[in-house]
Amino acid sequence: MGFSAAARGRKAGGRPTMSLIQNLREMMKVVVGFDRVLQKVTLVSAAPGKVTCELRVEEEHTNKMGTLHGGLTATLVDTISTMALLCTERALPGVSVDMNITYMSPVKTGEVVVITAHVLKQGKTMAFASVDLTNKATGKLVAQGRHTKHLGN
Repeated sequence: MGFSAAARGRKAGGRPTMSLIQNLREMMKVVVGFDRVLQKVTLVSAAPGKVTCELRVEEEHTNKMGTLHGGLTATLVDTISTMALLCTERALPGVSVDMNITYMSPVKTGEVVVITAHVLKQGKTMAFASVDLTNKATGKLVAQGRHTKHLGN
């Protein structure tokens, strides 16, 4: 789901305008199917090739140990990196080719995780993104993901 050129919300020089952030917020409201697990993700900022969001971990986001579920962490890497791709000049979401997540520390119920996605490189047919998840209170790195996407021909 990409944005039209007019709806991308860019000023001269590629800086995002409020309409870019508004478009991302609108996109985040449309939650169907599995994406319902993302309803409580809040957009903090958006810039060309970079998106930052937050999530307060609630019981519905946890595993049996009461910490952020690894599957939700993978979903955050997938979704937030795709949002960062939508904030590039081409604004193409792509299709996942490869995703790798390294889990480093738990996040407990009630804690806030900050999710920051950066587009590392975008070529003609492939894009590469990195996503850091950090504990907002401690600054500790919780998980790090790499996401490769095919952009089409």
